[in-house]
Amino acid sequence: MASETSTTFKMERRPKLADRIVATVRDQIIGGQVAPGQKLPTESQLTETFGVSRTVIREAMATLAADGFVEPRQGAGVFVMERPTQAFAAISAENGTSISNALNVLEVRMGIEIESAGLAAIRRNSAQEAKIQEAFFEFERLLGIGQPTGKTDFAFHRAIAAATNNPFYVEVLDALGSRTIPCDVTSPWGTDSVLTREYQEGLQREHLVILQAISRGDADAARDGMRAHLSASQQRYRERLDGRYEEYLAVMSKNQGS
Repeated sequence: MASETSTTFKMERRPKLADRIVATVRDQIIGGQVAPGQKLPTESQLTETFGVSRTVIREAMATLAADGFVEPRQGAGVFVMERPTQAFAAISAENGTSISNALNVLEVRMGIEIESAGLAAIRRNSAQEAKIQEAFFEFERLLGIGQPTGKTDFAFHRAIAAATNNPFYVEVLDALGSRTIPCDVTSPWGTDSVLTREYQEGLQREHLVILQAISRGDADAARDGMRAHLSASQQRYRERLDGRYEEYLAVMSKNQGS
């Protein structure tokens, strides 16, 4: 019975090597040990420092770039990006993989993105509206060929933030980073149950409601659409959290009866 219990309790994944490197470099950037604009050590140097393969280093750098901490420059290396504020950087630095943390991030996004959708409906210009549409149809294309849609999902939300014509909406969203998008394969919450086609088709239907409201210039409908979109994501996470709790109770009940 002991071995069965041990297998069942493998609920949280152990941090990967790349995740540990991400956390280390990120903490150094936020702590000021590595200054904005500074070039990071070369891939070979990082490989030697951390004692890992080049593949692991590349995965870590890709995650840091997705979160807006670093920027790879062709032929020059990888450089530390300017961060909006240390407070916003700290949000993205949260490296917990718990579902409760995902719910916290979604709560912050709701406070920002509901209003940004309404402002985008009023303030967007034709080029900005085209950017939102471009991200929407790219999501559709990637979904159709079975490719990851996470970065395009983030691009959709970022294009809406840009259409507010208030740069602080973009800065906050960039600080949160694309890993806040659960259907991104780099997200700590992007599990197999989330990365299903059915799940992503549901997201796309919600995106369409938001897009149509913005295109009509209907601020109230755009806010309602974004609220419904993010609220649905919250509900999906709560259902996963409840499922884990029920699984835990079932295991404990079984152990006590044995």
